[in-house]
Amino acid sequence: MPAPDTAAPAAPRRALLLENIHADARALLTEAGWEVETATDALEELELVERLRGVSLLGIRSTTQVTAKVLEQAPDLRAIGAFCIGTNQIDLFAAAVQGVAVFNAPYSNTRSVVELALAEIIALTRRLTVKDRLMHAGVWDKSAVGAHEVRGRRLGIIGYGNVGSQLSVVAEALGMSVFFYDTADKLALGNARRCGSLHEVLDIADIVTIHVDGRRGNTGLFGEAEFARMRPGSVFLNLSRGFVVDDRALRRHVESGHLAGAAVDVFAEEPKGRGQTFESELRGLENVILTPHVGGSTEEAQEDIGRFVAAKLRDYVLHGATTLSVNLPPLAADEAAGTVRLAHLHHNVPGVLAAINRVLADAGVNIEGQQLATRGDLGYVVTDIAAAASDEVGRRLRELPETVRVRQLG
Repeated sequence: MPAPDTAAPAAPRRALLLENIHADARALLTEAGWEVETATDALEELELVERLRGVSLLGIRSTTQVTAKVLEQAPDLRAIGAFCIGTNQIDLFAAAVQGVAVFNAPYSNTRSVVELALAEIIALTRRLTVKDRLMHAGVWDKSAVGAHEVRGRRLGIIGYGNVGSQLSVVAEALGMSVFFYDTADKLALGNARRCGSLHEVLDIADIVTIHVDGRRGNTGLFGEAEFARMRPGSVFLNLSRGFVVDDRALRRHVESGHLAGAAVDVFAEEPKGRGQTFESELRGLENVILTPHVGGSTEEAQEDIGRFVAAKLRDYVLHGATTLSVNLPPLAADEAAGTVRLAHLHHNVPGVLAAINRVLADAGVNIEGQQLATRGDLGYVVTDIAAAASDEVGRRLRELPETVRVRQLG
C-alpha cells in the first residue's frame, strides 16, 4: 500500500513539455498560469527525474519513457499528458499508485493516420516507390507490370478501434472490400466483414494493415508464421506499435518476393530526436516505405492534440476533472462557482466515503456537493465545500489509511 500524499495541497505551477509538442499546448497552459518549459527531444530516465523537480505537469509524445522509478521520484507531479494516442510509454499502474492522472488524445490524429495508411496502400499497390527510385536514377521504366488499382482489392484490418474503423469506411469508399479482426466485439461499419480470427483475415486479404493498441499482450503479435500465411504478392503495413511486428521476419518475406511490399511507421527502437541516426532491419528494401513515426504528425492533428491534452491537464489540476483519464476513475467535475473543492483519490474499499464525510462533519464543514467514481482498485471523490478547509482537515484526510492523494482546489 503506498504512503498517503503529504505534499502541500497547492500544486506548483510548472509544466515540462517534451518532444516538440505543438505551441498551442504551451499557450493554453501559460494562459492558465503555468510556467512552461519545452524541449524538442525525448529524455532518458535519469535526466527526466532531474527535470521533473518542482514540475506539476508533464507532456510527452511516444518516445519518452515514464517509468515507476521516474514517478516515485517526482512528488510534485500531478498529471501526465501523452500528446498522442498510445500510453504504453507510461507505467500507468505506477502513476495511479502515486496519484498521478494520465491523459491522451485517442481521437485527434485518427484522420491523419488513416490518410497515411491509404497513401501507402496506393503507393505500394502501384509500386510508386520503385518507379520513383528508377526515375531519380535516370531510368524510364514505363510498364504496368506489378501495378494494380486498389478498387476491388481485399483489405484486412487487424485492430478495429478508432483508426481501424475509420480506415474501413474510407477504404470502402475507394471500392475496396474490407475484412477485419479485433479481440473485442466491434460493430462492423458499412459493408465491412468481421473475421473470427487473425488467420482468417490473412487467408483472405491482399493488403494487411495493423492498428492494435500498445498493450504488452500485443508484443510479437505478427511474426514468421503470420507473414508465411499471407497471400503471395500481398502487402503489409504497420502503423501501430513497433514491438507488435518481427521486422526480421518481414524483411525475409519481402526479400523472398512472397510479399510485394510493406510500409512501416513504427519501430521497436526509435531515435530520441529529430536528425539522429536511424537503424532498422528494413532499410534498403525495394518497395518498402519507411516513415519516422509520423502517422499522426500533420499540422492539423498536432494542433488539435496540443489543445485537447493541455486542456485535460489544466482541468484536472484546477478543477479535479478526470474525464477520459486512462488510469483514474472518470469524473466530469465541472467548476462549481463560490465553493472550494477537495479531490480525494483512494483505494476502492467499503467505507471510504463515510470516513471522508466523518472528517468533514467533525470539523463542522458543510458539504455543498459531492461526486464519486470508481475504477478497479481506485476510487475518486470530489467534494465541494463553502470555504477552505483547515490544515487539520487536510492532515486528517491524508492520514486515512485508504488515501492515495488529496488536494484542495480553488
